[in-house]
Amino acid sequence: MDVVVIGAGIVGLAHALAAARAGLSVTVIEREARANGASVRNFGFVTITGQPAGETWRRAVRSREIWAEVCAAAGIPVLHRGLLMAARRPEARAVIEEFAQGPMGEGCRILSPGELPRPLRRTLAGALASPHELRVEPREALPRLAAWLEAHHGVQFRWRTHAWAIARGRVETSRGPIAAARVVICPGNEFLALCPETIAAFRPVRCKLAMLRLADPGWRLPAAVMSDLGLVRYGGYRHAASLPDLRSRLESEQPAHLAQGVHLIVVQSADGTLVVGDSHDYADTPDPFLAAETEALILDEARAVLDLDPALPVIERWVGEYPAATIPAFIAAPTPESRVVMVTSGTGMSTAFALAEETLASFGVTMPVPA
Repeated sequence: MDVVVIGAGIVGLAHALAAARAGLSVTVIEREARANGASVRNFGFVTITGQPAGETWRRAVRSREIWAEVCAAAGIPVLHRGLLMAARRPEARAVIEEFAQGPMGEGCRILSPGELPRPLRRTLAGALASPHELRVEPREALPRLAAWLEAHHGVQFRWRTHAWAIARGRVETSRGPIAAARVVICPGNEFLALCPETIAAFRPVRCKLAMLRLADPGWRLPAAVMSDLGLVRYGGYRHAASLPDLRSRLESEQPAHLAQGVHLIVVQSADGTLVVGDSHDYADTPDPFLAAETEALILDEARAVLDLDPALPVIERWVGEYPAATIPAFIAAPTPESRVVMVTSGTGMSTAFALAEETLASFGVTMPVPA
């Protein structure tokens, strides 16, 4: 086998696609019966606007191009296109205006309160409208992507198979050894199973997110929605001269939100239900419990931005997760024939496809020229 990929989350599947497109034979090993971690517990939101300048933004732009190709080929519905970054306060309006005038604001425009589409509240100070994003339903997109890779690219999958060691030329698994000229380990939140010394050098921790789904509100979002709290969280806005004024006001008015890492993302599913989040709790081993207070803070922000009936029920709750470190992602080489790849910033859906092309290039594999 030319390439063995360990892990069938979005990072692993992205590497399988890159290797297959390079003409290599690929096997993916996954210890679960299906992807069940960060890749299916998120918003499915491929974010461009607000990503930090440099490699993360570049990877997001390239990954969005690949997502568009893959969705068309694999029959994965794109449920949203674009982003509405709602500004609740004049200070937030100043930040988005600065951003729109900068190099990463190309294609974006500022909406006045009177131009805001329903269901955004008319009391907002405006919004940044970005055309660049797309959104898929992750718990449906990942299985479809895997099935398409198998059917159309000849990728082999070994589900419910544990890879417990790598050696030159092979991977040892719970179902016997697999020959491997190259190995790509995409461990997600598992830091100790394979190459623990390599992973430990980047000092990752685990991030726990509070996620929920609301019943169909009876209206449709024209795009994904974020708000003021996202402006102080996303690195793409950090150089705005007006950001400290916004941060100061948020520290005064929403200290509990900031303390729990709450910022708003709202997307809508094909059945009309809303996926709403999230919070951020960092620890070596985050506890599995979701506090009612955290959910209340998330819903408080959502109701301040959207015309949501306070009685609209929560129909689903879950814990999201991802690895976090001081860098957005890394590609490490424990041996010349192996790589450990981890997205450590919660941007796996947004950047994995481009990151995979970089990994293959690090092996000396020539990737096809992007269309």
